[in-house]
Amino acid sequence: MQNKSSLLLLALSVAVFGVITTEIAIIGLLPKLVSQLHVTPTQVGFLVSIYAIIVAVTGPFITLLLSRFNKKTVLLTILVVFIISNLIYATTDIFKLMLLFRILPALAHAVFFAVALVVAANSVPKEKAAGAAAKVFAGVAIGLVLGVPLSSLIADHLSLSAAFYFGAAACVLAFIGVMVFMPSMPATHKVSYASQVAVLRKGKLWLTISTVTLVFAAMFSGFSYVADYLAKVTHLSNNAISAMLILFGLCGFIGNFVFSSFLQKRVLQTTLAYPLLYTLVFLLVWFLGFSPLAMCVLTVFWGAFHSSGLVVSQTWLMREASEAPEFANSLYMSFSNLGITIGSLTGGWFIARLGTHSVVLSSVFFALLAFISIAVKQRSDAKSNQLCAESVYSEQR
Repeated sequence: MQNKSSLLLLALSVAVFGVITTEIAIIGLLPKLVSQLHVTPTQVGFLVSIYAIIVAVTGPFITLLLSRFNKKTVLLTILVVFIISNLIYATTDIFKLMLLFRILPALAHAVFFAVALVVAANSVPKEKAAGAAAKVFAGVAIGLVLGVPLSSLIADHLSLSAAFYFGAAACVLAFIGVMVFMPSMPATHKVSYASQVAVLRKGKLWLTISTVTLVFAAMFSGFSYVADYLAKVTHLSNNAISAMLILFGLCGFIGNFVFSSFLQKRVLQTTLAYPLLYTLVFLLVWFLGFSPLAMCVLTVFWGAFHSSGLVVSQTWLMREASEAPEFANSLYMSFSNLGITIGSLTGGWFIARLGTHSVVLSSVFFALLAFISIAVKQRSDAKSNQLCAESVYSEQR
């Protein structure tokens, strides 16, 4: 049983890699797509932005609509959508058709993560839920850092179509894994749409959502420009930058599991410490970013803390909305995408006005705001627990 659970988590991690690669690999293939689709770079860039916008806007609503269906059926159907989409990317030279098949997987993106994270949590004992989420997020860590360079490498050495076939192959492998290792999961106790949406009335949930948004803004205000930083501040060559990004991704993969183990033991302390330690890393990058040797060491910690933000923020949100886990995970996807957008725009603003070296200060700004948000939430929880204890004591008297 334990082996089957581990294989299911592996299949979900591969699926996440395929989904993330489908979303972002296109970034490194833009010049080739301009030629294949016979359109302008701006039009091809729209293929990237429309995906993120749709995920952020529609995710929670579509997740609600599909919450009453069998989870296995939902995951398999979504993977089929991603497989077909990648095959269309590989074979079409019609821009409008490709745009359509960017919209369709984007509509399913948040649902996939919402369901996959719930399935992962349900496949292990409750106390190991954070570890299960970390295994799923391992696919995100690898996809975010390696999805673009791997796809670009395949396109350069084979063909543009081969790069998209690679994404399709990952989704096919995941489809087989989910079909074989995931049991049927019908919605046995159907929760009404109204009761799921009711979690939005909780003031503390919105405080937690703000933390998710701020954590992702901190992560991506710096990471969105990490290659530019390494080139202009650290003065590394293109090959050295590629090596550093691979190191970044590998350390992110490991960091996910390190922080998940901390979360399983002390979730409150780990969540509160995370933005402070992340701030320290950014400040060290600010002071020592000119040194290639120092940046090689700091990249280890930057990568580890960057990817750890995924499991830290998701665990923090789920504690506040455990009664509607799929809907909560879809909120996580929507507001994490909002955080990515805010972070990347703010990082660009810092670079435009203060120079590339300053971009890490935007991450410091958001990380400190995340710490404040977490601290306020913790204080509110402590006060509520105290009032509850006093009420129980009064009743007993």
